[in-house]
Amino acid sequence: MDTAIGIDFGTTNTVVATALEDGHAELMRFPVDGQDQFAFRSALSFYAPPERPGEREIEAGPFAIDAYVADPLETRFIQSFKTFAASASFTETQVLNRRYLFEDLLSTYLLRLRDHAGSKFARTPRAIVGRPVTFAGAAPDEALAVSRYETAFRRLGFTDIRYAYEPVGAAFFFARRLTGDATVLVGDFGGGTSDFSIVRFSRAGGRLSATPLGRAGVGVAGDAFDYRIIDHLVSPALGKGTSYKGMGAVLPIPNRYYSAFARWEQLALLRASRDMRDIRGLVRTAVDAEKIARLVEVLDDNHGYRLYRSVSRLKEALSAADEAEFRFETDNFEIARPVARAEFEGWIAPELERIETAVDQALAEAAIGPEVVDRVFLTGGSSLVPAVRAIFHRRFPAERIETGAELESIASGLALIGREDDVERWTGRA
Repeated sequence: MDTAIGIDFGTTNTVVATALEDGHAELMRFPVDGQDQFAFRSALSFYAPPERPGEREIEAGPFAIDAYVADPLETRFIQSFKTFAASASFTETQVLNRRYLFEDLLSTYLLRLRDHAGSKFARTPRAIVGRPVTFAGAAPDEALAVSRYETAFRRLGFTDIRYAYEPVGAAFFFARRLTGDATVLVGDFGGGTSDFSIVRFSRAGGRLSATPLGRAGVGVAGDAFDYRIIDHLVSPALGKGTSYKGMGAVLPIPNRYYSAFARWEQLALLRASRDMRDIRGLVRTAVDAEKIARLVEVLDDNHGYRLYRSVSRLKEALSAADEAEFRFETDNFEIARPVARAEFEGWIAPELERIETAVDQALAEAAIGPEVVDRVFLTGGSSLVPAVRAIFHRRFPAERIETGAELESIASGLALIGREDDVERWTGRA
């Protein structure tokens, strides 16, 4: 069989792996600042060079971030766009007077990723593409998302495109550690979705075979945790919950500004929207004008990426300590205060409940109890959040639970699936 390539297109990062003849998978690496990295940020930047009016430059991954940081006022920065894959309401976005459908954004990103990989990008007709068990969004359209994926990946020249659930890819990766038969639950915590699969692995005649037993997923994960931090710590300092004077009355500042703001990756869209004119006008009429002025500064100066870094640092710190300080600074103001882990866990309680329900749904679909599960593998950055880990420790003995390979397991497993004789059993077509 020809070499297969596995592609884990994630909300935050994308990882690509190639299946080797010896039964292992090799991660594709990208040269960044003199180092090779295998996690390629799922981000795009569009900008028009001032010396070439009418033209546009496009960058992806960490290079998109560099372009944005270098000239934020003239750069359209887009990330976490995977969250719109299954959204029928997202039809297109305008970038430098050009219309981009979702599949256009995805193919543009993938083509730049391939360019940066160079000769390391495997030239093979078969791609095993990861997909979440449940796509992000209030009413995700699964068929629409897969159709958009199909269009984008075919533009890279793949002719045999298969789709496998992301936690199934992780299960194949982790199964290499098994020395005997085992029932395995894999929890994959991405940026936009949390997915769970239960697989029965068996060894016979030196060959490992697998039977899927159950799966479930929910469209919340690390980005939803970010939302809670921003909504509780940042948005109130930028005017959420305050009022303005208009039409002879005192009226509330529209919450829709902060709905977009709390999803930090949409800040660039808010800045380019018609709402921005109204937000600027509120500086003159707001009861607490200083807070609205801060909001305008954050939007005008494109502080979204720096805000994301502040949020990420807080989450990481609270995974290791009972309390940590949140700090976000601009040239003109600062938001800083200590946050207790218990307080953060209270903010994310609705998401934790939905994740916990999905774990139980996977067990119910497999028609087994927790005692039947031999191993639990957790992958993805949010699997390190103590409250997330507690969901599994309440159900399974600690010695059965392990984490690791947070970024590489899915892509490697997908590539290995591509070399299976019964690949159809684990994948589907659009």
